[in-house]
Amino acid sequence: MSRAATTDPGLQAEALRDELVRLDHAYHTLDDPLASDAEYDALFRELQAVEQAHPDLQTPDSPTQRVGGIPRSDLPTVQHEVPMLSLGNAFDDAGIVAFDRRVREGLGVASVRYAAELKFDGLAVTLRYENGLLVRAATRGDGSVGEDVTPNARTIATLPLRLEGAHPPALIDVRGEVLMFHADFDAINQRQRAADAREFVNPRNAAAGSLRQLDARITASRPLHFFAYGIGAFDAGTSGVALPETHSGLLDWYRKLGIPVNDERAVMEGCEGLLDFYRRIGTQRAGLPYDIDGVVYKVDAFEAQRRLGFVARAPRFAIAHKFPAEEATTVIEQIDVQVGRTGAITPVARLAPVFVGGVTVTNATLHNEDEIRRKDVRVGDTVIVRRAGDVIPEVLRVLIDKRPAESVEYRLPTACPVCGSAVVREEGEAVARCSGGLVCAAQRKQALLHFAQRRALDIEGLGDKVVDQLVVRDLVRQPADLFALDRETVAGLDRMADKSAANLVDAIEKAKRTTFARFLFALGIRHVGEEVARVLAREFGRLDALLAADWPALMERKRTLQKENVGRRTRGEAQRPIPLEGIGDEIVQALAQFMAEPHNRDAIGRMREVGIVWPEADGTILRVDAVDTPQGASAGPLSGKTFVLTGSLPDLTRDEAKARIEATGGKVSASVSRKTDFVVAGAEAGSKAEKAVELGVPLIDQEALLRMIESGRIK
Repeated sequence: MSRAATTDPGLQAEALRDELVRLDHAYHTLDDPLASDAEYDALFRELQAVEQAHPDLQTPDSPTQRVGGIPRSDLPTVQHEVPMLSLGNAFDDAGIVAFDRRVREGLGVASVRYAAELKFDGLAVTLRYENGLLVRAATRGDGSVGEDVTPNARTIATLPLRLEGAHPPALIDVRGEVLMFHADFDAINQRQRAADAREFVNPRNAAAGSLRQLDARITASRPLHFFAYGIGAFDAGTSGVALPETHSGLLDWYRKLGIPVNDERAVMEGCEGLLDFYRRIGTQRAGLPYDIDGVVYKVDAFEAQRRLGFVARAPRFAIAHKFPAEEATTVIEQIDVQVGRTGAITPVARLAPVFVGGVTVTNATLHNEDEIRRKDVRVGDTVIVRRAGDVIPEVLRVLIDKRPAESVEYRLPTACPVCGSAVVREEGEAVARCSGGLVCAAQRKQALLHFAQRRALDIEGLGDKVVDQLVVRDLVRQPADLFALDRETVAGLDRMADKSAANLVDAIEKAKRTTFARFLFALGIRHVGEEVARVLAREFGRLDALLAADWPALMERKRTLQKENVGRRTRGEAQRPIPLEGIGDEIVQALAQFMAEPHNRDAIGRMREVGIVWPEADGTILRVDAVDTPQGASAGPLSGKTFVLTGSLPDLTRDEAKARIEATGGKVSASVSRKTDFVVAGAEAGSKAEKAVELGVPLIDQEALLRMIESGRIK
């Protein structure tokens, strides 16, 4: 019977106990949590409230009277000489104020000195050292009986097998936490995925599962850490060692013995000091290399601890002040997609509102289609969501046993929800993208900034803040709209004076005269950088030739010629020119997808209408609306020749010389080889000139280069 279906306290307590026992077994024994910490804590507090209101309903085996979980039956057991108890919890400042008041009243003092430390989210263990040697390690288990994990604990690199110091005590039980750091957890799960094995849910379960292996070699392969925070049994024997009088002193002593102790701890007076520590650690939590779920306060003096004593399952002298849960349970009501500034399609879960990580969360990222498949996330699923610090909430896992019978697998949309362009996913990539780069509103700002950058159309003054205003005010929707801006409109933008507006409009007008390669680069086609744009400009010569290209046929032709050239080299015959040299299948696929999208072709058509032009090799002006047939490679006096530039030329910058060579059909390489036709050397030419002499490559100066370009004669 569901606890929600009855108001009878007895039946309610029974239902709560049964559910908590089920969750305890999954979490502590199977290392397979079925609920978030927040959900478990809520059930636990509900049972506590029922039992406090009806003490006769409290049973000895109630989860409120137990610690930890039942030990695994396949591991040897250990009877704890001193029980390993849990801590009481406080979830707000009022709970800490009440704790401090109880402690002060119990001790009959006005103020108490406390030790504060982190509450690690790992596995509690006790380490027994006899005469300085590690002889046994055991888990907490149910608090009285734990599991013997000695062989596995010995594999923890930071754990001393022998204590430092000449006179160790005869016996000491060191209490602490075994945990796994975030980086190690991520690496292990990567290996699990690669091996098609089950992934760990979180670092705590990874640490617990690793320490409780039957084969210590498996534990040794998984990096674990240990931090000490307490003590159990102790016998000085004949060593003459006396225990410190305070908890903080104990941890300082542990450090001298070589036992790992965490540095994030402090000693303070009174309740206000505790709350300050809590707030400070809260701000640092997201940046810690391991998980914590709160902080722990302990009365520092051991004598005061003994006077305060214990309640059924926890000490009166200590309490855990828990942070707002970073994980919570909720339901996915819908799955939408967001389009990023580069066109990346990110699926987002719309959630039933849930309080997690200190805020109410209604959305969580699902990352990409592969992650959705891996976690099998569906609309209607009950899921665990996580929010750590300022990190975007994410769906960690699905609670399959709560899945609706009518659920269906989620499919990523095939059309962009913003602009309607096709959604494409390149082979080998996890992220799908909108192909409407020039027209998609989600990508508008990024597309405009790329179009205007120095190495594209070089529109000086069109920076981030100006583009922001143009987009927000809906003055520019695609690059061609820039050329319709007038001075009055631009002057109306924030922080834009008349002079600045005039300069920007002039810069936009000036940008109409460019080069074919710069124009292609400015389009922002995925994978088409400056070098690829130059190759395309040389190969096609005309924009319409590129727009009409049969990309699969061109690549097939390229592969055929490459095979033929292998035979030609063997026979000592001249090599045939290879089309699209340096352009691979990935780039071709991106080009084909971009050019196949009608929105992009329309945007290019609008750019034709605004009058963008560039000089041809013979000095004439080619408008982008000129129609011509494909030429294979653009004609020019330097066609087919490879140049290397080195040193400082008298009248040309390196970029200007490169542009002139490429505009007349030549190619500029970064290094000298036997395939280099000429090395253009200026002042202070370095190792490239020396390499040219060594290989017999002709050295020419700027004057000789310009004569070649002007006369069309190669010497």
